[in-house]
Amino acid sequence: MQIATPNMLRGILAAIMLNCFFVTPRAGAEDKSIYSPIIHVDKEKGYIVVSSSGAVFGVEVPEAAKPHLDKLPVSGMLDIVVELRPGNAPLLKTWKLAAGESTCKVFDGKTCK
Repeated sequence: MQIATPNMLRGILAAIMLNCFFVTPRAGAEDKSIYSPIIHVDKEKGYIVVSSSGAVFGVEVPEAAKPHLDKLPVSGMLDIVVELRPGNAPLLKTWKLAAGESTCKVFDGKTCK
């Protein structure tokens, strides 16, 4: 019988957490608020990488937000509202930059302020 190493246990725990976050059946679209540091911004693919509850994941941004992604500072603190979509990455609805410098501190889903 093989004994689990600490890295194996962390991997199993991470898989369980991701499974609970992304695979939990939902009756429909549900909104969730996430307060997180900005880990990475991928303007070409239209994703912001954030973390919540110990998980790191990408949030897809709508077309209206893509022109403003380069205004988000990596390591800035972001308060976002996302729509959870079963089988897909969460979709950004709004953001408020809580810490960090930007010309776009608030995105309301349509425009930047």
